[in-house]
Formats: sequence, C-alpha cells, structure tokens
Amino acid sequence: MGNSINKLRDSEQRKALNEWVKQGYVGSIIAGTGFGKSRCGVLALGKLIRDHIWKYNEHGDKIVHATVLVLVPTTHLKDQFKGEFIKWGYEDVLDDIEFMCYQSAHKLKNNHYDIILCDEIHLGLSNEYRKFFIKNTYDKLLCMTATLPEEEEYRHLLGMLAPTAYTITLDECVSLGIVAPYTIYCKPVSLTDTEREEYKAINNQFVYYKYQLGDFNAFDEAKRLMASKNANPADKKAAAGFYKAIRERKKIIDFAENKIGEFQELVGHNTRKKILAFSGANDFTDKLAASVYPLAVSYHSKKTKKIKETALEMFRNDEINILCSTKALNQGLDVPNANMGIICGITSKSLSMIQRIGRLIRFQKGKIGEIYILYVENSQEEKWLKTATKSLNNVNWLT
Repeated sequence: MGNSINKLRDSEQRKALNEWVKQGYVGSIIAGTGFGKSRCGVLALGKLIRDHIWKYNEHGDKIVHATVLVLVPTTHLKDQFKGEFIKWGYEDVLDDIEFMCYQSAHKLKNNHYDIILCDEIHLGLSNEYRKFFIKNTYDKLLCMTATLPEEEEYRHLLGMLAPTAYTITLDECVSLGIVAPYTIYCKPVSLTDTEREEYKAINNQFVYYKYQLGDFNAFDEAKRLMASKNANPADKKAAAGFYKAIRERKKIIDFAENKIGEFQELVGHNTRKKILAFSGANDFTDKLAASVYPLAVSYHSKKTKKIKETALEMFRNDEINILCSTKALNQGLDVPNANMGIICGITSKSLSMIQRIGRLIRFQKGKIGEIYILYVENSQEEKWLKTATKSLNNVNWLT
C-alpha cells in the first residue's frame, strides 16, 4: 500500500516538474498540502544548479557566478528546506543557495537573481512584500502554494509573475490516495447573553459605516481612504470606524466563552487521540491549552523558539496529546502523528482552512483525519466558514 502510494505521488510530482520545464522553469505549482511541493522545489532547483549554474574551467574546477535565492515565510522553514535538500540528495548545492524570509527580502533592491524559489508564494504577494519583485530582477521564478489566492489582485499578480504550471486540489489528492481522507464536522456555538449584546451593538456600527462607505464596495473604499493623504476627514473617520468595528466584532467571536466548554467536551471524548487545536488569537490559544492542562501546550508566535521546539517534541513523543496553535502551525510544519483537529477560530480564506487540514492528513496507512470546527452561529464567523469550506468535500453541519 505504502509503495503504491509513493509511486503515485512520485508520478504526480514528475508531472508538476515536467510542466515547470515546459515553461522554462518559470511558473507556479498549486497543490494541496501533503502533495510534496517542497520536494518538487528541491528537485527542480537542485537540477537547475547542477546543470545550468555550475560551470567548470579547463582544469575541472567548479566556477559559480550565479545567485540563487529561496524565499520562505519563517526561519523554521529555512532550516527545514535545507534539510529537504540533504534528504533528496542535493546537499552539494546548499553552498550556492541563499535562504531568506519574506520579511527580510522585501527590503532588498537592485539585486539580480538567476533563480528564485518561493514557498507559500501567496504570502509574498501582499503590498509590502511584493516590493521585492518590483525592485529586483531574476531569470527564473518557481513558486509554490496550496491554492490560488482568493483576492483578485493577488491572483492577477501571481499570474504575471509565475503563471500556473500545475495544479491539483486537496480533494483530488485525497481521491488519488496521496493524502489521507478527512471528514469535517461544523459545530455551532452560541454567544453568552453579554457577548450577544456586545456583538449586536458592534455589528450595528459595522453596518452603519459600511453604508457610509458605499455598501457593496465598502472594503475597497475604506482601504483607499486609509491610504490617501488627501481624503476628507469625515470619510477617513468612517473608514477608521469601519475597520475598528471589524476588529472588535472578530474579537468577540474569537474569544467566545462557550468555545472553551465545547473544546473541553470534544477533548474529553477523545483523550487517546493526538489533537491539533487552532484558535483565532494567541491569548485564546493559551486559554484553550490551560482549559485542558496538563494534556495540552501552546504553540504560537509569542512563544520563544525554544518553547516551541520543546512543545513539538513533547507532542511527537506522546508526552502530551494536544498542541494548541494560532497560525504558527499553518505553514510547512509536518505533524504526522496527529489524527484529529479542533478549529476554534477562522477567517473566510479557504487557503488557511486547507493549510490547517493539511497538518492532519499527511498520508499514513489506515489514517483518517477528523476535523471539528467550532463556529459562532448566526454571526460573521458562520458566513466565513461557509465560504472557506465551499470547495471542500466531506463537510458535515451539526445541529
């Protein structure tokens, strides 16, 4: 079973690599988490360096006059990518590659690169980080992400930088057996009376400012006004109030008190399972972990590198069976022994949902990923959830 799955995955990865070759090593691989995008990137970049970057003089000495850059979201992924080159037999090319995070790369200008490999390219398309692609030049650009950006602006930019070379959805990966099957259960949670009144008041503010800004294009108009130096003060105040209402409304949802009780109940019924839990805010992630202490620990951006490494080791070594995170586990980290997920905070973005599901469905024989999503009913979170799951199969809405 394992060998046949590996052969199938290898076959699909070869298809992706061949498409990169056809496009002259410029383009994007859009593939569901668990497909093996990082391996594709390593194999393509390793071959390019050996075949096209390395030159030799008449004495057989290697001469390298080229620049190769790998862009990743986090420092952890820099180390992980280096390990991938070693794993797949390309350790010898590491000295010729510069690894950098998007946060640092956007400050660079007037540099030329022969080859750039971008992991999680959707993160490099934001207004801030895209400056890197404007201020620097390159010959070959290889990009990878789990799904096309939902924002039309980002999708258009990616199409210009690196047109799609190969694409396969998460559910297509499941149907081929490349990753484990999964089932999603969407479980409604009610607000407390106090929370409900607060949410109603803030939502009224949101609607008020939304109509002031033009209703259907309120988000675009608010963005334009906040960036404008010459905007009418009253209009700018409306835009600021609009954004404030969004933040405060989401905070009530993210910290909904009853999510804690539902989380505890789910954990109580599944004490022998390895669980990844996600929330919408770091402070709430800590609350989740504390609510089922000593079964769980927190893992998020406010934790030190040492604390996060210790948390992962404890989880992998079965010293704890619940790892609670905010966004830190969304990208890149492989947690193969997790078999259940509890998501307590979401956005409308399908990409975020797919990344979180992907942490749970790396292939293991006989494994099925079981995901529970706790959402506040009759709120914006319910609308977000319906948007984020509309492209996924095996979604069950509980009463």
